[in-house]
Amino acid sequence: MPHREEHTVHCFGSAKRAAVAKLHVIATALLQLLLFEPIHAVDEEQDECALASVYSTLSEETASGQDTSVNDRTAAHRSLPFGTLVRVDNQANGQSAVVRVTDRGPFVSGRIIDLSQIAAHELGFADLTKVCLKILWLPEARPIKEK
Repeated sequence: MPHREEHTVHCFGSAKRAAVAKLHVIATALLQLLLFEPIHAVDEEQDECALASVYSTLSEETASGQDTSVNDRTAAHRSLPFGTLVRVDNQANGQSAVVRVTDRGPFVSGRIIDLSQIAAHELGFADLTKVCLKILWLPEARPIKEK
């Protein structure tokens, strides 16, 4: 049987680890709020609703010039600026994912967004599904440099 002193040290160590873990969770939540907070306060109405599709499984260069991978949470949208963060809500099952716009498309009528494989997996679909988009963050407009 351990001495009372050893047991106290062990309990203190567990309490300390629990406190650090709790602080980590709080810090992570605060960072998420700061990173994904919209620049302008907007109501909770969705910005667009229609069909979403899934990118091909190939990694390739996007219209923004970035290489993309099936493991990146990226998307193609016809008009949103590159770098825009969008919350995509699957209307069939209520699941959500946050993606970054890096490409143009989809160019099929009735579709509003193409999603990477990992984002589609998080949303629980593999082909097409009805989604609603909520813009979380728009990158700042950069002035055009004159030549």
